[in-house]
Amino acid sequence: MGESVAELKRTPLYDLHIELGAKMVGFAGYDMPVQYPMGVMKEHLHTRAAAGLFDVSHMGQVVLKAENYGAAAKAFETLVPMDVLGLGAGRQRYGFFTNDAGGIEDDLMFANRGDHLFVVVNAACKEADIARMIGALTPDVSVTEITDRALVALQGPAAEAALARLNPAVADMAFMDFADVELDGVACWVSRSGYTGEDGYEISIPADAAEGLCRKLLAMEEVEPIGLGARDSLRLEGGLCLYGNDIDVATSPIEAALTWAIQKVRRADGERAGGFPGADRIYGDLAEGVARKRVGLAPQGRAPMRAGTQLFAEAEGGDPIGEVTSGGFGPTLNGPVAMGYVGSAQASPGTEIFGEVRGKRMPVTVAKMPLVPANFKR
Repeated sequence: MGESVAELKRTPLYDLHIELGAKMVGFAGYDMPVQYPMGVMKEHLHTRAAAGLFDVSHMGQVVLKAENYGAAAKAFETLVPMDVLGLGAGRQRYGFFTNDAGGIEDDLMFANRGDHLFVVVNAACKEADIARMIGALTPDVSVTEITDRALVALQGPAAEAALARLNPAVADMAFMDFADVELDGVACWVSRSGYTGEDGYEISIPADAAEGLCRKLLAMEEVEPIGLGARDSLRLEGGLCLYGNDIDVATSPIEAALTWAIQKVRRADGERAGGFPGADRIYGDLAEGVARKRVGLAPQGRAPMRAGTQLFAEAEGGDPIGEVTSGGFGPTLNGPVAMGYVGSAQASPGTEIFGEVRGKRMPVTVAKMPLVPANFKR
């Protein structure tokens, strides 16, 4: 987060963040709010109790168009091990780009918009992802980055009540539905999803209308602005990966406990098996198992175990069996939370292992993810 201010891009909501008293930091090339005067702890708890508004405009929004949705979907399946063709109109799905070694190049969301695909990718990987899609999919599929729209997330148990004041239709949406919705007279693209483990929505808004819509939402009693600090602690409690920390080019989806995201039709015995980068490695991992696995971690005591903390099977001696990839304080649980990789022999929930903090080995229990149960509206 040490990027110089001169080089940082700004989202359409930059001026609003400054007005709201945000502390700004460099993140993935953008000047982003890490917290507001309320502070990370209260922002986190407010999102779990009511509704939080997040600026995620730094993420990449991309439209893929071919002669029809099926053609775009089939092409996109050459880059991801997901069932894109079988995704219903007005529905969204989690996915990831893989490489020839079976590693993860980025994780993403994609939606069936009737006649085209809408893809949202991570900010830090945006340029590489767009180049990858252009290289692999054109000229049969047009790849268009959407640069004139902001993206915000409204998350928490009161998100539905808040957004429904602007259009009651959002209350009828289920988890992972995607629709064109008019909000306060503005044509928005809305999905019922997010990255906190809570119910909520992600809203793509024309850039020039974004500030006005956000002010409308922030004027509601339930809604507070939330920065990157609480976004990180929320997704960690929700057992959700941060690309570059918990998953990367060297991580297979099976090691990362993302097997659930590979639908049956794209597995080795499925009718559209293979055809994506790294299929042999990923199918091998599925068939034979993996040496390490991503797990939830509940450090005992009060000291957080940060990313990079080495994990051991025993209180003394022996080589490391893995390491923490994300860790911090979990405000909902009022204690430290973490996730990381351990040897498959230590991956069962309830297994006690040890993390080395400042030269001392502290007990940590392997925990079932998510650490805080999800509140999605199925």
